[in-house]
Amino acid sequence: MKTFIINKNDSEKRLDSFLIKTVPLLPKSLMHKYIREKKIKLNGKRSSHNVKLYEGDVLELYIKDEFFIHDNNKYDFLKSSEHLDIVYEDKNIILINKPLGLLSHSDKKERFDTAVTRILRYLYEKGEYDPKKENSFSPALANRIDRNTTGIVIAAKNAETLRALNELIKNKEIRRFYLCVCIGKFKENSGLLTGFLKKDENTNTVIITDKRLSGSKRAETAYKVMHYNNGLSLIEAELITGRPHQLRAHFASINHPILGDVKYIKNKYDELHKRYKSQLLCSYKISFELKTDKSILNYLNGKTFELRDIWFKRKFNSL
Repeated sequence: MKTFIINKNDSEKRLDSFLIKTVPLLPKSLMHKYIREKKIKLNGKRSSHNVKLYEGDVLELYIKDEFFIHDNNKYDFLKSSEHLDIVYEDKNIILINKPLGLLSHSDKKERFDTAVTRILRYLYEKGEYDPKKENSFSPALANRIDRNTTGIVIAAKNAETLRALNELIKNKEIRRFYLCVCIGKFKENSGLLTGFLKKDENTNTVIITDKRLSGSKRAETAYKVMHYNNGLSLIEAELITGRPHQLRAHFASINHPILGDVKYIKNKYDELHKRYKSQLLCSYKISFELKTDKSILNYLNGKTFELRDIWFKRKFNSL
């Protein structure tokens, strides 16, 4: 039997969500069976999979020891790089400047060195995160950017902040701005790009269409031309919606692909973009514009965080 005392970071999670994260070796089918058979008890009583947990609740699991991961105090995130470019930090959040080539989250090819693992290592070594004191929570990103996109990503240090960030992003109370270099001269110096974005899982690319397709989602991108030089436009783009590859696909769909974007650029631009190993795209600014004062992050209302030194902005006139 193993007992979990629900802490603040576990509070308000559903029982099944907590178990999936805390006991990942336990199959879902068995989890539901054990809940029905009272082998998983909440405060000494039978519960249901969708009940919410609250701080101080006692969860007892009368299940085989083989389903539990045994802590050997050797954490994978300690294998990550120590390098972390911190833009802003307080007791609840940390903003970092993710470098080119670094994944936001781990995948099948890279487990140890990602934006998340670097943040975990930093907070662990700083004494702000101890996996042994947490049941199911670990600091996490509220937004993500592609491996070959640089710029600001936001991480939450606690569960309440993560919920708040997700809600603020959903309600468009955190504005996210990008800088990019696009090929060609825009007819309009500013505008709003709309359409429906559909992802192709086989090619890991997306398409933008005027009409809604099955499985597609609406995408909106606002843009402003900052400078034009020698067939290239420096663009500030704002994500109104946040879809995978949204900016890259949107600008490619209007025949102004992002310079260096090998997935969405057309062959006729090969000579121009082949000098660059990745797209000239940077998540360079975020702004907190809260509509109410109910959020734990209300103290950030009205604050903007911006990267000043962006290599392709400095070199724009010589590109």
